[in-house]
Amino acid sequence: MKIVTWNINGIRTFKGGIKKALDLLDADIVCFQETKVTRDLLDERTAVVDGYNSYFSFSRGRSGYSGVATFCKDCVTPFAAEEGLTGLLTSRDGGVGCYGDQSQFSAEEQQMLDNEGRAVITQHRVMCQNQEKTLTVLNVYCPRADPEKPDRKLFKLQFYRMLQNRAEALLGAGSHVIVLGDVNTSHRPIDHCDPDDLESFEDNPGRKWLNNFLFGKAEGERCEEEEEGDSESRPESQEPGGSGGGKFVDTFRHFHPTRPSAFTCWSTLTGARQTNYGTRIDYIFADRLLAEAHFLSADIMPDVDGSDHCPVQGGLCCAPLPSPRCPPLCTRFMPEFAGRQQKLSRFLVRVDRQEQDALPGSQELGEIRENLRPPAQAGNTARIGNAAGRKRGPTKETPAPRAKKTKTQNPPRPQGNLLAFFKAKANQGSHGCFGNGQDVSQDSRGGAWDRGGVSLPADITGGGAVERDGLLQDGTERGAVKGEVVAGEGEGVAMEGEGGAEKGEGVSVNGEGGSVKEEGGAVVEEGGAVEGEGAVEACPRGPCSLGFWKTVLHGPPQPPLCKVHQEPCVLRTVKKAGPNMGRRFFVCSRPQGHASNPQARCNFFTWVDKGR
Repeated sequence: MKIVTWNINGIRTFKGGIKKALDLLDADIVCFQETKVTRDLLDERTAVVDGYNSYFSFSRGRSGYSGVATFCKDCVTPFAAEEGLTGLLTSRDGGVGCYGDQSQFSAEEQQMLDNEGRAVITQHRVMCQNQEKTLTVLNVYCPRADPEKPDRKLFKLQFYRMLQNRAEALLGAGSHVIVLGDVNTSHRPIDHCDPDDLESFEDNPGRKWLNNFLFGKAEGERCEEEEEGDSESRPESQEPGGSGGGKFVDTFRHFHPTRPSAFTCWSTLTGARQTNYGTRIDYIFADRLLAEAHFLSADIMPDVDGSDHCPVQGGLCCAPLPSPRCPPLCTRFMPEFAGRQQKLSRFLVRVDRQEQDALPGSQELGEIRENLRPPAQAGNTARIGNAAGRKRGPTKETPAPRAKKTKTQNPPRPQGNLLAFFKAKANQGSHGCFGNGQDVSQDSRGGAWDRGGVSLPADITGGGAVERDGLLQDGTERGAVKGEVVAGEGEGVAMEGEGGAEKGEGVSVNGEGGSVKEEGGAVVEEGGAVEGEGAVEACPRGPCSLGFWKTVLHGPPQPPLCKVHQEPCVLRTVKKAGPNMGRRFFVCSRPQGHASNPQARCNFFTWVDKGR
């Protein structure tokens, strides 16, 4: 019998469907972690797979978070299955039982431990050495301890304790037990690409728990050497007195006690899988008797892509004895997949009809009545003032007979000139920039523009900026020029209109960057003063600066070259809360790896200036 565990980082990410992935793994029992699917998002193609029976546990607090699933071939159908570790989510029929002593956990803690969909338990009958045995498989996705959330550290340790309590209770009831999945803790320094200070490595609470849960000696105390190829021999039984006094065995280290760089999880952000810079946090734990007497092999599968984790497989010499009927937890029995017509009452929830208070900001009954039947407009000032305080009776006026409403059409107003909105003030000098010099004016200080009697300060107009969108006229219509020309610093934008086009790098209105004249609706550059029927003087502003727009509309900074590989760096942003959050920096573009690996990322680092 072959069993596989794999953190898939989302069960809906399989492009070919889950059936293709199951066939690729070719295992009798496949345990997935981090399915990231809730029951309302589970589709029939994933839940009901031909040749398999499946069992899911969903997160009840967050959508797209956590979740585990166990798929069993029909030839390995379990006779019991349940969701969670505490038994709170288990129905009366088809449960596994054996919950152990849970007195150290409060009812609220038990509910929280099973609320995130982190465990599915299936119980099978197997034939081992001509003896029928019970095999219980615990598929778990252990929590991650977020350094910034101390409560999650406590939650993780509570989950570990509940897992150990349940596994040892099942073992004490006479069943063989396999605990597998993503444990989210690397056990030994050999299981980590870059362990911390070795003196404090064992002080991690998760590693302390693993030392207590597992039986065996540290890899430094093992003298067995692995042989090349498939001629590896299973080590002899270990004697008591090792570093771990638990009842379970890490099956991978049982067969490969000294293999280095055997990792199952890598960071996708740094491309660490390319350099095998990861950790081993996915395990298949088995009780000591099962591991030593019935396990044939255990290994990682780093060549299987599709997730930031790789699968782990184990082989047993036991033959499965399938149950004739799937337990009630099987997805085939879910009402949405059972093929039975659902009652409408299943989608409705009974609620008590209670008088609810009006929402804030909603209309009271009196206000609604007033809006529907407004008071008379004339001679009812007193009544309007206290209308909210009393009920108004029906009015005696009879409604006037309805007549067909006729629209009174006003004579069309002639279309005006857009430049008429820009009128010169009587006490200001004329410095026209567009069209007639009498239409567009600027005061003697060059600071404020006047539009239709409203003075626009210089700080709003950008120091002499004028926007226009309409007809450019000088007594006769020369052509429509749509666009926007900005006086002062900046760069003009070439526009095309019905009557012509603006040409050139930009239209400067200060006389230094060239002058403008009008010809048949087109605006062209010349080297003299502004010409046209309405002579326009150049605005005494600074020259258009290309550098100004580069400071305003700057793109990403140019990446420097790392000093070791002389390759362009990549731009990153600090997302961790702290004084540097939001700051950008450059690092080497190569994947993260060990310092001794020349193909890995070098230690180049530089901050991006805040002004860039």
